[in-house]
Amino acid sequence: MFDSIFSDVASTSYSLGDFLLCSVVSLALGLVIALVYMFRHRYSRNFVVTLALLPLIVQMVISLVNGNIGAGVAVMGVFSLVRFRSIPGSARDIGSVFLSMAVGLATGMGYLALAAIFTAVAGAAIVLYAVSPLARGSARPRERTLRVTVPEDLEYHDAFDDLFERYTTSHELVQVKTTNMGSLFQLQYELRLKDRRLEKRFIDELRARNGNLQIVCGRLETREEL
Repeated sequence: MFDSIFSDVASTSYSLGDFLLCSVVSLALGLVIALVYMFRHRYSRNFVVTLALLPLIVQMVISLVNGNIGAGVAVMGVFSLVRFRSIPGSARDIGSVFLSMAVGLATGMGYLALAAIFTAVAGAAIVLYAVSPLARGSARPRERTLRVTVPEDLEYHDAFDDLFERYTTSHELVQVKTTNMGSLFQLQYELRLKDRRLEKRFIDELRARNGNLQIVCGRLETREEL
């Protein structure tokens, strides 16, 4: 079960049947990984498609490089010229990419049974952790991210201190950003409400201080995963 389908793993000559078998298994396992990634997680269509194709791509690279030191150095040089620029991903995104690469590495070397078992074990673990209390994080219902827009002439450092003392048990200013061509400031706080039922009253009093400009109050963004 744990032997390679190739008679000589270090050989660079494979039959067409072996290559097609590895490709089909890579695509099937990539689809499984993509489906597991989508379970209780926000995702984009492009990332899911890429995740499903990644084992096949890695398998092709491993098949070409395997047993050939010169080809390995050449591929390393080519990939070193590539720069991937994208929005920051979550820890689950990074883990899924590594999972797909590991499966592609196994199928590229012919260890199809091992790749299938590894995908099944890893996928089951991901689903189990997703439904367990570990996936809920430590965020509590009263923890909030608050964004308050204020005019540029308002001294915002202590403008809302009395409201924070009245309605929150803790608060921290984590970001200040200019907007509307510099005529407005957007303040971002992380806070914990004393009583969720008083959230509307808290926002109403903030509106009276900031000139009825935009206010956004929601869950802590760093703990937003489902």
